[in-house]
Amino acid sequence: MPSPQTETPGLELQSPKEAEESQTPAQGSRRTSSRKEPNAHCKDGTRLGLGTLRQAFSRASQRALTQVSKEDTGLFRRSSCSLFRSFRQALDEGPAAGHFQATPEVPSGVMNGVSQQASTGAASEELKLEAEGKSVADLITERQLLAAFEQLLRLETRLVAEKASRTFEQDPTAFARRAMDVCLHYDGLAAELSAIVRETLGSDGVDAAVLAELARVVNAEEEAHPSPPDDGDFLRTPRHWRQHWEEAVRRSAQERVRRPGAGRASAAAEGASGLAQLLAELGVLVRRDLQKVRQEVQPAYAAAGFPAWEVYLRAFHSAVAQRLQELARDARSCEQLYVLLDWAANVYGSPDFLGPPGLALPAEPLPPLLAPDVWARLENDYTSFLEAKITSCFDNILQLEQSHWAAAKDPEVLQGLYQAPLSMDVHMLVAEHVKAAGAISAELEATTLRICTRALGLFVPRFEKVFLASEAVSEPHLGAYINACEELRTSILSRFPGTQEELEKPLVAATCSFQKHLLQGLQRELQPLFRVVCTRDWLTQDWLRPLMDKVVRFTGHLQRVAQPRAQETLQEVHRFVVREYLAQALKPRKRFWAMERMRGSQKMSLDAQAISDTFQGLGSEATWLDQAIQCVAEILGETYKDDIQRHLETLIRSYPDIRRDHILAILALRRLGCRRNQHLLQHTQDLLRAEAGVVGAEAPRGRVLFEEIQVPSAMAVRITCL
Repeated sequence: MPSPQTETPGLELQSPKEAEESQTPAQGSRRTSSRKEPNAHCKDGTRLGLGTLRQAFSRASQRALTQVSKEDTGLFRRSSCSLFRSFRQALDEGPAAGHFQATPEVPSGVMNGVSQQASTGAASEELKLEAEGKSVADLITERQLLAAFEQLLRLETRLVAEKASRTFEQDPTAFARRAMDVCLHYDGLAAELSAIVRETLGSDGVDAAVLAELARVVNAEEEAHPSPPDDGDFLRTPRHWRQHWEEAVRRSAQERVRRPGAGRASAAAEGASGLAQLLAELGVLVRRDLQKVRQEVQPAYAAAGFPAWEVYLRAFHSAVAQRLQELARDARSCEQLYVLLDWAANVYGSPDFLGPPGLALPAEPLPPLLAPDVWARLENDYTSFLEAKITSCFDNILQLEQSHWAAAKDPEVLQGLYQAPLSMDVHMLVAEHVKAAGAISAELEATTLRICTRALGLFVPRFEKVFLASEAVSEPHLGAYINACEELRTSILSRFPGTQEELEKPLVAATCSFQKHLLQGLQRELQPLFRVVCTRDWLTQDWLRPLMDKVVRFTGHLQRVAQPRAQETLQEVHRFVVREYLAQALKPRKRFWAMERMRGSQKMSLDAQAISDTFQGLGSEATWLDQAIQCVAEILGETYKDDIQRHLETLIRSYPDIRRDHILAILALRRLGCRRNQHLLQHTQDLLRAEAGVVGAEAPRGRVLFEEIQVPSAMAVRITCL
């Protein structure tokens, strides 16, 4: 029994006869360059020369092995590693176990070196001389894959048969070397298959015949090794080349989708535009590759019954999903996240991205491009960024409006109405973001609308406060912002009805506030002019003309305010003039006597008619105000005292908000006796109670007049003393 020897990595035991055969001229000129080196290692005649190695692996086989990536090498080396462990187990169980102990176990990390240094002369000659004198390595190099596989299969079958017939009982290392030689050539063939897959989608591509050959080899391997044999023979273990082919397709797809953006700075550093460009390049590449698969690759595989389209489709789908998740981790802004979501939903998710309409898709649907939890996380990140962005946009809008105020220019007039950029800016901000979100998903659209609505609801009162505290408050600007609030209320609420509850209140409040300030400016101008009413100067002066001139000028601004706010404001001006007139008339002062009272009645009647005509000409629809001053004038000048009761009845029925104090103040304008006053007061009290029972304690909405007229409490004492 030979004594055990320690084998150095990359070397094997070899008999002198085999070493001598490895130097014969039959090995060809391809190995002449390596003859000196083997001789240097064979001083004791027991070590393997590199010439024998190069006989086992020709230049083409080495090229196929070196071209494969580290992942490919690891994947396809599994078969040789598995077989190596299997043949050690088989040898250990054989009758010549002593010989097997002399062969040390080779670690898996050394298998790459072993795969480049194992062959014997006899086995190499078999590998070379079959198939019309071509070696398996040459067949692999020429991509005659089926011929190479069939030759290896025959050698495998022969080797298994010789092992079963105990041919190697006296020389078990010969079996090991021949088995490793076959196994390594299988790996070379598998590496070439991987190289073909990698080159398929390259610029040069691969001939359809080669692809068909690959499919036939995989089918042949499945037929030759349909399932693990019962005898546990290591050479007959299935190699699962279909799985290896599918894995090679997946790696090819991953490599392809990582090409866009390779060598450039990260997409996050380049901003949204850089990310959009990267995704555009990715989309072009994936479309082009899948088109090539449909038009060239699938037909080549179809003859062998290979589902190439489905495998490639799923491979690219998975690779794109992985690439998007990597890009999402680097996203640093709302714009970048939107670009990712939009590309996934509207570019990749478009019906014709994966193929033309009518293209048969896989029977089992593709999974979502991004898992639901990943998609939800991206949307949450986007809305977080969006909330801060929307707030910043409203800040910018406020600064822009402030710059307009600083310019001290009146707002523009468009189509007869004051216009403020505010409404257009806000509307575009909300509409564009909601529309953009709706293009991705209905859920994101609803979330975006809530964000915009909440931000607008906070912005409106803030804007109102800043504006009213500024020096820019003027009738044109107030009119412009009344129009802006109405436009926003109409456009946003009509387009997004779900926002009514949250937006109606702040917009209406801002509109009313602007209207109030618009009226207050006019009221401050008109208030001093009413002081002359019911005085002796009033009887001789044309005090009403300057007052009504100011009203007419004011309504010129109202003509540039949108309806119905313009009409509401005009009616408020009308009500203010009538109310202030009556308030001055009912103040306690020196009463008119005889002829002065008659002249005062005529003057008041003329004023009432002039006020009514002016506001009717301006378009006021508050005709219910016309009788108030006229009734007081008729009571003041009524010569038939019994008719005073009729005028009071008309006044009470027309203005349900009139009270007892107001009746007392009106009676004080006349010089009536105490008994008649008491009679009229009692009658009006009954009318007031009856009217209150019919219409309720409050006046109809919008018809408040006497309720806002305060009468001094001393009036009751004065009436009582009459």
